[in-house]
Amino acid sequence: MLTFPDGFLWGAATAAHQVEGNNTNNDWWVKEHAAGTTIVEPSGDAMDSYHRYREDMRLLADAGLTSYRFSLEWSRIEPEPGFVSRAEIDHYRRMVDTAREFGLNPVVSLLHFTVPQWMFEQGFWRNPDAASLFARFTETALPIVADVDYVVTINEPNIAAMLAGGETAANLVAFGLPRPDLQVADALLAAHKASREVLASVPGIKSGWTVATQAFHSTGEPGADEKLREYAYPSDDWYLENARGDDFIGVQAYTRTFIGPDGPIPVRDDVETTLTGWEYFPPALELGVRAAWDLTEHVPVFVTENGIATADDSRRIDYTDGALRGLHAAIEDGIEVIGYEHWSALDNYEWASGFRPTFGLIAVDRETFVRTPKPSLAWLGTVARANALP
Repeated sequence: MLTFPDGFLWGAATAAHQVEGNNTNNDWWVKEHAAGTTIVEPSGDAMDSYHRYREDMRLLADAGLTSYRFSLEWSRIEPEPGFVSRAEIDHYRRMVDTAREFGLNPVVSLLHFTVPQWMFEQGFWRNPDAASLFARFTETALPIVADVDYVVTINEPNIAAMLAGGETAANLVAFGLPRPDLQVADALLAAHKASREVLASVPGIKSGWTVATQAFHSTGEPGADEKLREYAYPSDDWYLENARGDDFIGVQAYTRTFIGPDGPIPVRDDVETTLTGWEYFPPALELGVRAAWDLTEHVPVFVTENGIATADDSRRIDYTDGALRGLHAAIEDGIEVIGYEHWSALDNYEWASGFRPTFGLIAVDRETFVRTPKPSLAWLGTVARANALP
């Protein structure tokens, strides 16, 4: 048996806009409904998890998982500048309490891509007041997270900086994405630090941000190694380096990207790909964890996302098994890993790709919202109960 550390957290993750439904006050809702949008379909009711989160958590807990990562929707809590909805604060507080009731350690993300429409209209992350606005939101959220062990400030700031121009790329890996906006990167870092200062006022909260590690590989052509270093630093490494001193670093790993002398190249035709068009590459997780550990100078690592978009659940189990074996190898080498949150708990709304890419451990009927656990959920639950891989 490949045994994981005592107290290792086994969970699954979601994001508010991707599962709640009817987040009509955020920037993505506007993009989804804009004339001429490239977004495949609007989020609409999504998975109606806003009303059904209790059932979702129960399914995870009954399977044997011990953690649940979810995000707050800023636009529900502060729909207008300075106006705070007490009812929404209570809603998300009930989510924390429900997780505890089912024996799930809640991991709460303050920001998972979406912002209120008013914040977007005021300049988004280019607004000079962005960091202070996010710090104020963090203060507003303190009653929700006051007894939460792990709080994520900002989800994937490296991807957020790439999409800061308002792009709605369907393929959130390096090939096809714009280069990061460095002004936005600086603003996200300032917001992260300001948020962590607020969170540090509450004893017991551990905070950090999550980075989409992209497992860059050189093609080996002349100039490719130099281009890889040039490309990787503002895309991944800078964000990992700036997590030094944080309580943890979240790693979100799915696939790898090859870099040639001119930059990222498309996935080859002769490799297995997922429903997002990404290469099927389970070692991405181990590579991301090792990079995070090294570049943060040994900040504890939390796998906050890892998974695969597939209609074949046996491939999901195979992928996850491979990823976890690599993760175990990293732990055996002395890397401190807090836990593993599978992406995703539910089949959900995958941004500009719509509902077609299915990442979930649980299928959802979009007409009736009936939840049907997949064999992969039972498999991961068995691993969690044993705290070990066979």
